[in-house]
Amino acid sequence: MGVDRRRLLKAALAAPVLPAIAGCSTLEREAAVPDTLADKVTVLGIPNARFWPDTQGEAMAREAIAAQAREVAALGARERLPPAYFLALSGGADNGAFGAGLLCGWHDTGTIPEFKLVTGVSTGAMIAPFAFLGGRYYDRLRTMFTTLTINDVLQEEGLSGALFGDALVDTAPLFRLISRNCDEQVLTDIAAAYRRGRLLLIGTTSLDDQRPVIWNIGAIAASGRPGALDLVRKVLLASASIPGAFPPVMIDVEAAGRRYQEMNVDGGAVVQTFLYPPDITLRPEARSLIHNRERHAYIIRNGHAR
Repeated sequence: MGVDRRRLLKAALAAPVLPAIAGCSTLEREAAVPDTLADKVTVLGIPNARFWPDTQGEAMAREAIAAQAREVAALGARERLPPAYFLALSGGADNGAFGAGLLCGWHDTGTIPEFKLVTGVSTGAMIAPFAFLGGRYYDRLRTMFTTLTINDVLQEEGLSGALFGDALVDTAPLFRLISRNCDEQVLTDIAAAYRRGRLLLIGTTSLDDQRPVIWNIGAIAASGRPGALDLVRKVLLASASIPGAFPPVMIDVEAAGRRYQEMNVDGGAVVQTFLYPPDITLRPEARSLIHNRERHAYIIRNGHAR
């Protein structure tokens, strides 16, 4: 990949100094969600668009059960479901080229499965939609990671950006890159896969609450709500936005009938990779998901040996 890792990450190295100068920020935003309403947050009126994994495990279990019901309906009646394949893609900045290359090579062998569940964090979030959709989308993934340059990701703002702006870089170029590659057809295809019982989950971090957020991209895509595509693009941008170095992404949310804004950044600030909340397998309502099929999980850690 054409991105110079040292240039990409030098801004991140300055992140620890930002809290000291945060009072100088010119960031404008609407009110943050009050702590008392945090668990009531919705987006675009979609009740299952996002989850707090630390407190909404039950809601996530219901989503998994509903996904299986859609899968059964799509496959028709059968005694046992086919094997399920899960894929988790980690963060790792420009080391995402490793995961992209691995998946493209796997696809070229003709042996890569269709994944029941794909999750992504940070650079893994940039890969996840293409791995989820598979097929011809691996060509798009290959092109994106072999032609990417630093100018496709950020515009450096320097010290003045830290002192008088929101971050050391402007990520407008990255949002344009995401928008070119995550278009209406991508959203339509994700929605179709969701209706067949497959799940695409992206992790971000809420700076306001200092908690992880899991975004249910398929539910957003299938909602048909105006603004769904823009929301998906913002979630992908937020998941790849290194705290301090990159500006946070403001996402409009609702709670108790009022509108708020939530600051979201890199999901890797909390966790580098995930499949699902660990307590979901302990819930009685989700146990049928464990025992009625063969399952295979793949985890791609975007890094290098030390």
